[in-house]
Amino acid sequence: MRHGNSTGIIVLDKTEKGSIALALGGGAARGWAHIGVLRALDEAGIKVGMVAGTSIGALVGGCYLAGKLDELEEFARSLTLRRIVALLDFAVGGSGLFAGMRLSKRMRQHLEGMDIDDLDRPFVSVATEISTGHEIWIHSGSLVTAIHASYALPGIFEPVLCNGRTLVDGALVNPVPVSVCRAHEAPLVVAVNLQQELYGRSAVIKHHASEVLEKGAMQIDKTDRKKARKIGMTNVMVESYNIIQDRIARARLAGDPPDLLLLPKLGEIGLADFHRASDAIDRGYEEAKARMAELRRLCEVLV
Repeated sequence: MRHGNSTGIIVLDKTEKGSIALALGGGAARGWAHIGVLRALDEAGIKVGMVAGTSIGALVGGCYLAGKLDELEEFARSLTLRRIVALLDFAVGGSGLFAGMRLSKRMRQHLEGMDIDDLDRPFVSVATEISTGHEIWIHSGSLVTAIHASYALPGIFEPVLCNGRTLVDGALVNPVPVSVCRAHEAPLVVAVNLQQELYGRSAVIKHHASEVLEKGAMQIDKTDRKKARKIGMTNVMVESYNIIQDRIARARLAGDPPDLLLLPKLGEIGLADFHRASDAIDRGYEEAKARMAELRRLCEVLV
């Protein structure tokens, strides 16, 4: 549990001795891979002492600590393109394309009335305050609100109003929240980065501009115009956010690396492919199993 000291400052619990701390990163539909990672850890008897989650990492991590991972996995594997559309409620004139209330309602069916303080291990979800850019660590209060705020991707889902703060997706400031685990003085931090295969090393490329001006208008090659139309507005927004998140994650992980970084092979799973949960879960499980011997060695040394 979290507790206050004589100064009134909130003190975060240390990670329980003999356990690891998990930092679950953001990555939209790729985040179902976190379920596979957790299944592999439980199967191997690796004790998870705390979870810090960003975006879908907060959703999976929060459900895991609440004992609702089975329900979440069943829901994820049941998703089809038609069911996904049915869950999206368009918000005309709102702050995002979707209000997100239908998704929130599904969460409440399993997590209604549950507080973070009710969990038997520390949980922190990372969100971003839109007016200041502050990184917000939600470590107490409503579990549903904490999860919802962490995945409220700007322009897609409406922001979450919470105690006078307007919160959006935490991946804008901390895509893979290793720093949160370090703040809990965790001896061994395992992080899951879902973006690595998406952009590779992200090279700098010199490029020649081939546009031709004709009658005052920019004429772009027909093939390029077709490609631009196929991307679509929503995909442009999501892909842009993910490029930003990828750059931030690289910088933060370089400065504060985890003890073990898991990189599920998710290259061909799109960010909006929520209906491919089974594939993503399997990839997460395979990556964790492949690194299990290394994790056990680290546990022997550090935990």
